Amino acid sequence: MTRIVVTGAAGFIGSNLIKGLNTRGLTNIIAVDDLTQGDKFRNLADLQIADYVDADDFYNAFAGGAYGQVEAVFHEGACSDTMEMNGKYMMQNNFATSVQLYQACQKRGARLLYASSAATYGGSDTFREEPAFEHPLNVYGYSKLLFDQRMRRECGLDFQRAMVGKTMQVVGFRYFNVYGPREQHKGRMASVAFHQFNQFRAEGKVKLFGDYGGYGPGAQMRDFVFIDDVVAVNLWFYDHPGISGIFNLGTGRAQPFNDVASSVVNSLRQLDHLPPLRLDELSAAGLLEYVPFPDALRGKYQCYTQADLSALRATGCDHTFADVQTGVAQYVSWLARQG
Repeated sequence: MTRIVVTGAAGFIGSNLIKGLNTRGLTNIIAVDDLTQGDKFRNLADLQIADYVDADDFYNAFAGGAYGQVEAVFHEGACSDTMEMNGKYMMQNNFATSVQLYQACQKRGARLLYASSAATYGGSDTFREEPAFEHPLNVYGYSKLLFDQRMRRECGLDFQRAMVGKTMQVVGFRYFNVYGPREQHKGRMASVAFHQFNQFRAEGKVKLFGDYGGYGPGAQMRDFVFIDDVVAVNLWFYDHPGISGIFNLGTGRAQPFNDVASSVVNSLRQLDHLPPLRLDELSAAGLLEYVPFPDALRGKYQCYTQADLSALRATGCDHTFADVQTGVAQYVSWLARQG
């Protein structure tokens, strides 16, 4: 029976990947995580796994062959807090551990599909998987970039995404702004949609940043990608073991924060059997409020991100991504059902 490992299994993307694998009937899954934050167990409670291993115990044991033949490792385990300033911790957790895992996968004949990040681009205005555009703004982004660079050297991955001289698949996914179910444990690092849902429920309005960076109020734009699409692309590469490389995983469509806010509010209004309102109507009714851009974020804030999907499409992956309006509506419905 196919055996799969998912690290960061109780986290946002990891638990959704397990859900996607379960939907295919795959349950021989070793879930790896650190449940010091105990309430993360909820992300695993409705899923089928074969075993749970603490992250502190897993990596050395896996390198030693403790878990037998493993088909693939989905490596989502990382510190994803972009505000974390402890560089020693970040590099050990995100870089050194990933290198150890890669080496073990190559030795054990396991494929590696891992989480990179759009934070590798940082201050760039071009989001294409090439060194010229990789300018991380924090140690989190650097830790992800350094592992990508290591994979380019180790695997011989060129910019045409060809695997040279290796037999085991290695795929890095540069996630853009992912949102969706099972992210409630992330606190301040949860998605904009999650925070806006809770803010509207608590205060009856959503607050957005005012004008900044040449963009009008709420008009700063990001590539917001729904978690179901992230899972679908991961599983597409799982189905295509001959394709390796580093790929953007976003929609390829930048949308303003105003779109997220109006989608959240109108989705909640629909649940209350109220008609949708245009952006100007939401603002006039006090359901959207614009606040001054915080000084602490000036010079450290990406006003625009949009994944270049050229490399992804060149592989033959033609997955259709949900827009904000569609994805947020599904997410709000799910959040509302959670009570």
